[in-house]
Amino acid sequence: MSEATILIVEDEKDIRELLAYSLGREEFTVIEADNGVSALNLASMKRPDLVILDLMLPGMDGLSVCKQMQRDSATADIPVIMLTAKGEEVDRVVGLELGAADYIVKPFSLREVALRIRAVLKRGNAQTKSSVMQCGPITVDPLRHSVQVDGNEVDLTVTEFRLLEELLQNQGKVRDREQILEAIWGNSFDGYSRTVDTHVRRMRAKLGVGAEMIETIRGIGYRAKGNKP
Repeated sequence: MSEATILIVEDEKDIRELLAYSLGREEFTVIEADNGVSALNLASMKRPDLVILDLMLPGMDGLSVCKQMQRDSATADIPVIMLTAKGEEVDRVVGLELGAADYIVKPFSLREVALRIRAVLKRGNAQTKSSVMQCGPITVDPLRHSVQVDGNEVDLTVTEFRLLEELLQNQGKVRDREQILEAIWGNSFDGYSRTVDTHVRRMRAKLGVGAEMIETIRGIGYRAKGNKP
């Protein structure tokens, strides 16, 4: 089986070339961009399996690129790993709330980058093996990456989709915030409970009448209602 294609978006040539060389040795296929506009064009045309996206880019910054990818149906399901020199909590949280699958803070280990990529791709591959799930008016088809409410298509970000899938896979069971953080972002994310709350709020707003199927368990977390009373 051929390895995944990775789009590296980094304006610093030395870092970009080092990442490309390292990931090539890991048998990934690598394509490169040094600015946000080129990144969006390549993502749409080449459909990479994952994007490594630097936050501090000239012109259109990484957060804007991530936001634009989420708006475009051609790129909305491509996972993004944010690459940033900033270690502040706000940068990590904003990136994840925009739908980034993970983040890596510079300076980083090349081995760590490869491991993070494989972890994100593994989570995505596991999702495609799931069956269609029903919860009240909500239907989730992981294979098609599709969400419908009363038969109408709902446009969720990659992270919102994973969140809804996680809750429906555990339908009727309470999932606390730490369990959700672990399932969606894995061990690499230190965990901020308000990140989960923000994603749930935005997801509910998009689900319309299906929002009532996602219950808040005060002081603990969330639960998707069971179909049976």
